[in-house]
Amino acid sequence: MRQPTLFESRKGRNASDAEEVALYALGDFQARGKVLAGRDLPLDRLRGALKRASDSFGVEELSDEQAVRAFQSLGAEVRRVPPFVAKHPFRVTVSEDLAQQALEAFRKRNAQEE
Repeated sequence: MRQPTLFESRKGRNASDAEEVALYALGDFQARGKVLAGRDLPLDRLRGALKRASDSFGVEELSDEQAVRAFQSLGAEVRRVPPFVAKHPFRVTVSEDLAQQALEAFRKRNAQEE
């Protein structure tokens, strides 16, 4: 199987790829000095971290639905809000354990890239 180059995106992304991107995004969010664990965050607040994570992995950015499924499979609590409340109508709550796991995964990946 041919791997994509830096400038190509992978169209056939599977669930574990999305989870890896989402986990990295949660770690990136915290690495920027923002509190993640135990907060009811609008998905809008995590979109920048998801974009940076997608760029880091060289994949197409996750849609709201893909991100939500990935966050849920990682163990985050996600709830939908009415679409008139927010452009990205979801709220995400991450446990302390998941937040710690995400920060470790983020640091590990960045250490490998250096």
